[in-house]
Amino acid sequence: MADTPGRGKMAFAVAGIIGVSSAHYRIIQCRALTGPDALAVAHEPARRPGPGEVRVAVRAAGVNYPDLLMTRGAYQLRLEPPFTPGMEVAGEVLDTGAGVTQVHPGERVIALMRHGGYAEEVVVPEAAVVRLPETFNYEHGAAFHVATRTAWHALVDRAGLARGETLLVLGATGGVGLAAVELASLLGARVIAVGSSDDKLAAARERGAEAVVNYRTQDLQQAVAACGSGVVDVVYDPVGGDLSRASTGLLAPGGRMLIIGFASGDIPAFPADHARQHGYTLLGVRAGEAGRRDPARAREGLQALLAFAGQGHLKPRIHARYPLVRAAEALHALEQRSVVGRIVLIP
Repeated sequence: MADTPGRGKMAFAVAGIIGVSSAHYRIIQCRALTGPDALAVAHEPARRPGPGEVRVAVRAAGVNYPDLLMTRGAYQLRLEPPFTPGMEVAGEVLDTGAGVTQVHPGERVIALMRHGGYAEEVVVPEAAVVRLPETFNYEHGAAFHVATRTAWHALVDRAGLARGETLLVLGATGGVGLAAVELASLLGARVIAVGSSDDKLAAARERGAEAVVNYRTQDLQQAVAACGSGVVDVVYDPVGGDLSRASTGLLAPGGRMLIIGFASGDIPAFPADHARQHGYTLLGVRAGEAGRRDPARAREGLQALLAFAGQGHLKPRIHARYPLVRAAEALHALEQRSVVGRIVLIP
């Protein structure tokens, strides 16, 4: 779904500053921990990459839920303003520092970072750059890594999801949920997708969900029972709240509850005696932190995901595109949970 062209041009004109040198580039700064409305356009002096670094011209930047949390100081990485959100971008290599051998100027790449991606340029370590899959455009590349890496770490590293097991995906129509639906299907699992509307859930079916549940019109337990045995092996939960609590009653003995995040704003509490009696395990998922602890394993997972992408799989569904200067609107859209798939910013 494209955004309104006229509004983007008007915002660009308003945000522009006459006389800014071409030796500068635009960034989006968060200037207070009060939410997306604290974002503003600023300018940063361009710099050449140092040893082992790569400078990338950003063609698209992914918008992720942690970006929204960061603007309120509610993410585990708490940054003091001013700072620039953005965890993943795609673009072209402008130049490289001494010792860089894996990428060269002019190549199309994905660049990964903890923050700083809402910008026209980024400078990152060589290890944070991978070549853009041939099957992807820049928008796909900018929306690929965070969601798919979360899904891989959760399903493979943490849950050990096996072929033939049943996975229940809450929030299945968001970016992280859709990635889990498709990846689990590729791994040979049976997927039941849960979402808030039939229209949204059509996207989950397209990504491989065998069954879907509209939690606004269906009882979760009854709907899952109608899909087969009435129990599931793994729950993938980026939502929290009432759905999270209800889904624990669907776990089979030996089941695994993957705690991804709390998009509902409600962090659930799970009675320990319930987990003990029913024999399921609660598993916390922090893909970024896991990658920093074990970068070799994270790299293996990324290579597996890139291999799927090279075969035409895991291409993100782009819901909307916003000009870079309208980053606050993009985050508000994400907060309203109306997005099916991903949002990207276009510098």
